[in-house]
Formats: sequence, structure tokens, C-alpha cells
Amino acid sequence: MVEALENALLAALPAARLERDRFGAEVVLHVSRDALLRTMLVLRDAPSLAFQQCMDICGLDWPAREERFDVVYNLLSLTHNHRLRVVVPATETAAVPSVMALWPAATWFERETWDMYGIVFDGQPDLRRLLTDYGFEGHPLRKDFPLTGHVELRYDEERKQVVYEPVKLTQDFRNFDFMSPWEAMTTLPGDEKVHLNRVEGPKP
Repeated sequence: MVEALENALLAALPAARLERDRFGAEVVLHVSRDALLRTMLVLRDAPSLAFQQCMDICGLDWPAREERFDVVYNLLSLTHNHRLRVVVPATETAAVPSVMALWPAATWFERETWDMYGIVFDGQPDLRRLLTDYGFEGHPLRKDFPLTGHVELRYDEERKQVVYEPVKLTQDFRNFDFMSPWEAMTTLPGDEKVHLNRVEGPKP
């Protein structure tokens, strides 16, 4: 089935840059931002491909790379029972064309990707945060986002409301050594039973 999909892709898109995923079970199509909408239209409308559904859109962050992000589209063809992964490079400033006009459900996925990575989708009129709170700073799935975040929230009993404050780490957490208390023990509870069974044999 994978080879049949590759042949259909090359017939419809002769300049397509294809590869297999690391397990060899899924086809990956690499597309530039400029060619994204034209390519997606062919993938949806060509009878030999017929990718009727955009199942998911997500991001990948490569901080050391010039084009820092990848936007990954997971497509499904119900007609041919094929799945395809489309990968588009992106930067912090260059917008990726929205595929909302082709698959309306992509609105949700593009909002989620913008919220988590800060990738802007050109032509997406509803680019609001989806998973983070109102007034959230930054994009939490970027690899340079601090693990503790920027603010913490708590319920203030006197003010009877949730308040936001800068993150404060107590000294106990800063010096936590991650050592398990079990690592300092030479014998574990129950070891004596194993030793007796080896010497005397199991009791009937």
C-alpha cells in the first residue's frame, strides 16, 4: 500500500520530495510554504489520492535550525485507506498559509499549533489561544520555554479570586537531588525470604 501511494503521489506531483518515516510504514511529503496550498488542493481533489480529511496539524521545534519549525499535517484518504504526512518548514516570522478553506476543521488545529509554538497561519481569521489561559505569555512547547513557566496562579481567600504572580521556587526545590531513598539501602524488605528459599528450598 505504501508503494501504491508513492506511485500515485509522483504521478500527480512529479516534483514531490518523498521519504518514508523511520519505520518505513508511512510516506512523508516535504513541501515549501509557497507550494503548500497548491499541493494540498491536489492531494484533496485528485481521484488517485482523495485525502478528504485533515486529521491533525502539529508543530516541531528545532531551535538550532535556520527555519526553526516544522508544521506537520496528517491526512487521511477514506477512499484509498491511505495516510500521508506533509511537512512544511516555518520560521518565527514567516507565516504558513492556512488550509482552513480546504479543510474547515483545520481551524482548531492551526489555533492549537499557534498557541503551543507561536507559528502564524496566514489567512486564519480566528488565531486565538486555545489551550492556554487568557493573558498567557509565550508558547509552552517551544524548547526554550522555561519549565516552570513565567507565572503561577493561586486562589486568594481574602480577595475571593484567582491571582497570578511571578513564579517563585522555594529553596527546597532548587536543591532537590532526585536520589531515590531506595538507592541508599543495601538490602530491600523481603530479600531475607529469597535468601532462605535458596538455602533451604521452598516450603511445601
